[in-house]
Amino acid sequence: MSAGAQTWLLVALGGAAGTLLRWGLGGWLARATGGTFPWETLVINVAGCLGIGLLAGAFDRGALLPPPLRMALMVGVLGGFTTFSTFALETLRLALDAQWAAAASYVALSNVLGLAAAWAGHRAALVA
Repeated sequence: MSAGAQTWLLVALGGAAGTLLRWGLGGWLARATGGTFPWETLVINVAGCLGIGLLAGAFDRGALLPPPLRMALMVGVLGGFTTFSTFALETLRLALDAQWAAAASYVALSNVLGLAAAWAGHRAALVA
């Protein structure tokens, strides 16, 4: 199997694992908290941020892991679990590079445009 095919397969399997983990944990948290506040999304997003921070720090320190396995963990598992972790890591990297305006813009644009897109999609579905 080629390296590209191996990476593709590992990312796909990691994504499936992350998605199932999100589904299971989210369901359990929703039942445990009564579903009056989106605790499951908050906890999953924060846990994903912790996970991607730990992995990125370990890789930055020189932890040796083959690139396909890195992609499987960071893009696959954590991407399936929550993409919010990627957003947080990208913002952190901008801040660590002292790109304060870019980091602040990314946070503001992601939130404002994300909410606007959700609103527009919701409105479009209502009038369709």
